[in-house]
Amino acid sequence: MEARPLSTDPPPISAVRSARGGRGRFRTVRDETQSRNQTGLGQRVQRLTLCVVDLEWTGTDRQQHTHDTVVACGGVPHGAHITIDQHVAPLSESPAGTVREGYDRIVQVTDPAALVTEAGSGLDRVGWTTADPFPDVRAALEQRIADGCSGRLGFTFSDPRRATTPDESWPWAKSIVVGLSAYLPQAGTPHGRARIARFAEEDHYIRLRTGMERVAAALGRAGFRAEVVIDDSRLVDRAAAHRAGVAWWGKNTMLLTPGLGPWFLIGCVVTDAEFEASQPMQRDCGTCEACLPACPTGALVAPGILDARRCLAAILQAPGPIPEEYRTAVGGRIYGCDDCIEACPPGSRLLDWAVDDRGSVDVVELLRLGDVELLRRYGHFYLPGGSPRSLRRNALVVLGNIGGEEHLTLLAGYLMHPDSLLRDHARWAVGAIGGPLADRILELDQPLPIGK
Repeated sequence: MEARPLSTDPPPISAVRSARGGRGRFRTVRDETQSRNQTGLGQRVQRLTLCVVDLEWTGTDRQQHTHDTVVACGGVPHGAHITIDQHVAPLSESPAGTVREGYDRIVQVTDPAALVTEAGSGLDRVGWTTADPFPDVRAALEQRIADGCSGRLGFTFSDPRRATTPDESWPWAKSIVVGLSAYLPQAGTPHGRARIARFAEEDHYIRLRTGMERVAAALGRAGFRAEVVIDDSRLVDRAAAHRAGVAWWGKNTMLLTPGLGPWFLIGCVVTDAEFEASQPMQRDCGTCEACLPACPTGALVAPGILDARRCLAAILQAPGPIPEEYRTAVGGRIYGCDDCIEACPPGSRLLDWAVDDRGSVDVVELLRLGDVELLRRYGHFYLPGGSPRSLRRNALVVLGNIGGEEHLTLLAGYLMHPDSLLRDHARWAVGAIGGPLADRILELDQPLPIGK
């Protein structure tokens, strides 16, 4: 639906006081609702809404920009792109009291809301909001940094001002379109002890990105500027989704939406199209705090406050060593952690449908794979530096937690790995498995005394 012809039954639809043909953007300045007797052409009496607007005009050569006064009688959405014919005779059905000469008829209207709704039909939820700043979210991010709760997380914590002020990165932006793409029940449930969080068991971002690219392409064909923004440190996408009215904030800092719970990914399109303002979703978790005690490391220190230094999902993505005090808590998690959203009632109810064994990992096989194969299978993960090093590190800790004596030979091989990070985690895993053989391996791994 790139352009929608306006019906002229009953007239009047729209009129523009302009001497140009081409396209422009219809930006409402004020509405003046008046009663007019519409008797021309035998039409019945009707109530008309006169929208006095400022038309930001782009001529047919796409170079000239002027401003014209438009009188529209309903049917033209705020923010729409319009196409008018040049040198059309005055509209005889124009309301009395308006300018009667120099009118051109608006023949097409491109409604960005209709475009987005149709183009985003492959997504599970679509909404929009303004590109205005998010000052409350900026204050929260800065407070987490001051408290030390941001830990080693970069991303939006690296520059809270930029992440919450869209026009710093996109000075032309007027709006943000937000799309949600669910990954349950297709993500299933891992049946094995070593596992990957559901959002990452395959690249579910493919469907999300495809949907958002369709939205951006539809806006682009209609003459709007649009840029897809997914998992980008320049934008706090959760805040945009909340303000766009497609989700609400949970006490675990995740978003939830009716029918999908917390099992979805968020994508955005930043655009210069303008929409009628949406309202944030008026829901919350009420008295429920099931997610807080479900966190295995106590990272949810209060409703809506996450200490990223303790969050296993953050720890497993971070570079460098996994803090020893959290290695046992890692359990069988290779990547990500679903505990708080599994405990969330809107999330847990949907798990009954996620019965397929997905996300289970053969950790021994993983530790034996080369870099090329690891990246082929798991390249959609966030891996610091684009290296599978952190993935092997995580797998070594998992093997220490769930493995047995039969795995000590594999771990002993990692004690001779050229990467000191992997040697350190292999040594911990051997000790975690324990037993006489593990003790002997660790004894042999000790450096020889000087002079021996």
